[in-house]
Amino acid sequence: MLKITTAEFLQGVSDLRQLPKNELREVLFIGRSNVGKSSLLNKMCNRKNLARSSSTPGKTREINYYIINNAFYFVDLPGYGYAKVPEQMRAGWKRLIEDFLKRGGPIALAMQLIDSRQEPTPLDLMMMDWLDYYEVPYLLVLTKADKLPVSKLTKQLEGYRSRFNSQLSEGCCRGIVPFSIVTGDGRSELLKLIEDHLNHAPKQKKEAI
Repeated sequence: MLKITTAEFLQGVSDLRQLPKNELREVLFIGRSNVGKSSLLNKMCNRKNLARSSSTPGKTREINYYIINNAFYFVDLPGYGYAKVPEQMRAGWKRLIEDFLKRGGPIALAMQLIDSRQEPTPLDLMMMDWLDYYEVPYLLVLTKADKLPVSKLTKQLEGYRSRFNSQLSEGCCRGIVPFSIVTGDGRSELLKLIEDHLNHAPKQKKEAI
């Protein structure tokens, strides 16, 4: 299983011309503002304050790069869907994220985060459609799993697997993983899946519709 021995913030990117010149494979963290992306990234690296987060949801406007083991990147994409952010700014973020996904090859795996207590929003579903279209392998990571009783979490998992059966069997979804930053449940499974996908050959860029 993959072991993370070093993890450092590298740079923030607000324009794709600023992407790191060293084109290593990437593992993406995608989700709504306040879904727990920074907390998940920190937990994966066993670092408390590695990921840059804001007390104001929706404030992060950059794609943040972290270099892991000097071998690949964790990439934290801007959170989406926060109502108080002006529409023009949200539209700009959507363009940035879609243009980012078009690049193909460097992306090894994306983790699409959804709060385990909630149903996916239209923006979550749109993001999954993009990931499928651009043929980006992704996991659905159900965050805050410790906040649900085991029986209810099991029911949620069954509901998600039934709802997204076609994405799991025919699309790019590679699994649904409940995760808790409190207990660490799900971390080992995610590390194994990340390792598997980092070892896959990169795909070619796919053009937009």
